[in-house]
Amino acid sequence: MSQPPVRVSPLIKLGRWSLLLVGVAYGAAHQSRLSKKEEKVRAIEAQQKVVRDAKLAEEKKRNADAEARALAELSKPTPKH
Repeated sequence: MSQPPVRVSPLIKLGRWSLLLVGVAYGAAHQSRLSKKEEKVRAIEAQQKVVRDAKLAEEKKRNADAEARALAELSKPTPKH
């Protein structure tokens, strides 16, 4: 009852394989290009992270100093009249 498979033309087979190989080559080239671009972005982000971390550390230090001064002011005895 089942029919035998249809024979596919060699020209169609060649076209399919050619398109498959072109697609794989395009994908590899595109991935390579995107990888290089991403490396550059990560390098820039790493440089910015160093600067950002230094700014955050300075800000934390200023906040801690301000808090220490505020606590020192609060812990001073008040003069009695």
